[in-house]
Amino acid sequence: MIFLANILIEITNFKGELAALGAAFLWAIASVVYGRLGRQIPPLELNFLKGIVAIALLILTLLYSGQLLPEINPTALTLLLLSGGLGIGVGDTAYFSAINYLGPRRTLILETLAPPLAALLAMIFLQEKLSGASWCGILLTILGVAWVVTERLPNSTPNTTHLTVRGISWGMLAAVSQANGAVLSRAALAQSSISPLWSTLVRLGAGVLVLVLWLLLKGKQQKAPESVPTFKVLQSWRVLGAIALTSFFSTYLGIWLQQTSLKFAPVGIAQTLTSTSPLFVLPLVILMGETVSSRAILGVLIALGGVGLLFSLR
Repeated sequence: MIFLANILIEITNFKGELAALGAAFLWAIASVVYGRLGRQIPPLELNFLKGIVAIALLILTLLYSGQLLPEINPTALTLLLLSGGLGIGVGDTAYFSAINYLGPRRTLILETLAPPLAALLAMIFLQEKLSGASWCGILLTILGVAWVVTERLPNSTPNTTHLTVRGISWGMLAAVSQANGAVLSRAALAQSSISPLWSTLVRLGAGVLVLVLWLLLKGKQQKAPESVPTFKVLQSWRVLGAIALTSFFSTYLGIWLQQTSLKFAPVGIAQTLTSTSPLFVLPLVILMGETVSSRAILGVLIALGGVGLLFSLR
């Protein structure tokens, strides 16, 4: 019993880090589905649809659990709204757009800029200082992820036509938006008693509002009744089911876990651990019968070394 109690205490001490890894795992699974859905639904509409499904699930969860709207100061609420509009509304849409231009692997390389950027912003604006060993853990994790992501796939040929300025711009915008969104969330969660579940709902609400305005602007610019033709895809029950299921895991649970990690762990560490999604993809690939190279395994080991270092410092 004492041994089990000690394990529970240790798990509690690493609540933020474990939540971040949980989010990374869910996003790894979802990335496979989003890659296929993205061929049928453009990024803006896909981000909007998954946000709507997740908001409905969050409201049902709050009603079931009986969690009333907590008291939150206007500053924290404003920070959460800005975080959602920037990180979810702009950041996620930019990420999906970058995938369409650069492919998932090159986009993920740009995404590795988000953790160190978030750590630097937190150090400047939140006075959240990390030790030298923590920085080493962050860099090791990022290097391991980048090593895996930059591996050339079998039977693939270089295609420079996709390496466009537009794609790189979308990828950079995604990284910057998500880093700033994480710092804003951390600032709000640190200065208020709002639960991660409520902060997730507030952020998603702000993100969806930005997407609605974006869609309206897009419709006006196109000046055509078919400005949102992709919603016709929803007539397919198969597509609807895929969106609903993926939204449940990646947006509802994933962002909830991300908010939990930002509440209980420093921004740089939380953002680094949530960026380890490519590592979780490898076991899925093996289960699907694909071969994983020694280079990819080495990258995983390097990243795991960084993760282990981050855990050992708490």
